[in-house]
Amino acid sequence: MFFKSIKVGPIATNCYILGCQVTKEAAVIDPGFDSDVILQCIDEEDLHVKYIINTHGHADHVGANAEIKKVTGAEILIYEDDRSFLLDPSKNLSIYMGMEITGPPADKILQEGDIINIGKTINLEVLHTPGHTPGGISLKGDTFIMTGDTLFAGSIGRTDLPGGSYESLLEGIKNKLLPLKEDYIIYPGHGQSTTLQKERTSNQFIFDLL
Repeated sequence: MFFKSIKVGPIATNCYILGCQVTKEAAVIDPGFDSDVILQCIDEEDLHVKYIINTHGHADHVGANAEIKKVTGAEILIYEDDRSFLLDPSKNLSIYMGMEITGPPADKILQEGDIINIGKTINLEVLHTPGHTPGGISLKGDTFIMTGDTLFAGSIGRTDLPGGSYESLLEGIKNKLLPLKEDYIIYPGHGQSTTLQKERTSNQFIFDLL
C-alpha cells in the first residue's frame, strides 16, 4: 500500500493519500486546500485517484475537493449528515475564513458499515463517529483508523462549533472505536499519529469512558 500524509492549509490539516500498489488506484482523504501539493504527490506516484473522501464537511477538510476532482475526475464521498456542508459556506465554516466554498456536491453518500474498496489491496470500513459534526466518520483499514476530527493524540475533536455535540462524540468513541480489539494506528485529522492502545491508557477524555 502506498501511504502519504501531507499537512495542508492554514491550520495544518492532515490530508492522506492511499494507493494500491498493484493497480495504482488511490483515494485522497480530507484534501483541505493546497491542491497543488496534493496533485504533485499524485503525479509523482503515477496514481489514479478514484475517490475523494471527506471525514466531515468543514472547509479545512474539503477545501481542495473541487480542484482535485477537476484534475482527476474522482468521486467525492461524504456521510449523509454532512452532505449539505459541501454546498453551504456557513455550515462548512468557509465564510468565516474569508471565502465561500459552495461545491462540488457529493457523488456518493456514505452510510455506517459501507466498505470502500481502493484497488485490490485497500478496504476502508465507514464508522459513523459524529460529535465534531453530525456526519463525522472514521475510516477503518486493516491496521489503521483515520479518525478525522473525532480522536486526536491525547485529545478529542472540539464540539463547540455549530452541529457539534460532546455527548455524541464520546458515544461514538465509546461504541465504535474502543471496542476494537486490535491495536490500530490512529491517523487523525490534525496533529501526530498515535495508537488506539496508547489513547486507552493516556488520553484523559477516554479514561471517563472505560
